[in-house]
Amino acid sequence: MTTLKVQKREMDKKAKRLRREGFVTGNLFGKDIEGSIPLKIERKEAERIQKECLKGSQLLVELDGKKYDVLLKELDIDTMKNQILEMDFQTLMKGEKVHTVAEIVLHHKEKVVEGILEQQLEEISYKAVPEALIDKVDVDCSKLRLGDTLTVADLEIAKNKDIEIITHMDTPVVSVIALKGNGLVEDTTEEDK
Repeated sequence: MTTLKVQKREMDKKAKRLRREGFVTGNLFGKDIEGSIPLKIERKEAERIQKECLKGSQLLVELDGKKYDVLLKELDIDTMKNQILEMDFQTLMKGEKVHTVAEIVLHHKEKVVEGILEQQLEEISYKAVPEALIDKVDVDCSKLRLGDTLTVADLEIAKNKDIEIITHMDTPVVSVIALKGNGLVEDTTEEDK
């Protein structure tokens, strides 16, 4: 499992100053921690975690020699500067469900040759115990044809008995729509007319 070394943040230094000094700010919180622990993370370490983990990933955070089993709860990024601003972590308790998200990753998009592939959902909200956590849902688009729509209910995560889906099961994840004229329109069948 991925490990991230962090330090306690002294609150007398403002976040902007810490960022100029090469740090990312963050928080560690959970039922086993009173309040929350403010953190500072070396930017290079934070960037490594961003490459290795998604929001909703499980990892170990090492603080003052103690390791915490955590969930990457929030990842705040300044898109203009392409820079991580803050990372928040929630401690995990064995056997206790936690609310999190799994990122949807589309594969074989290039195999959709008729119509335009349109992703309508970026992540799925769910609850699970730490042992059942997943950080991504892989979706194979290679068999999708014009007019097809996949919903949350169609995905493997929806069939996993250890996961309680929060996102509505009828929510569209990805559709293949027709291209008409200058704009996109949804494909209509004879039944719809």
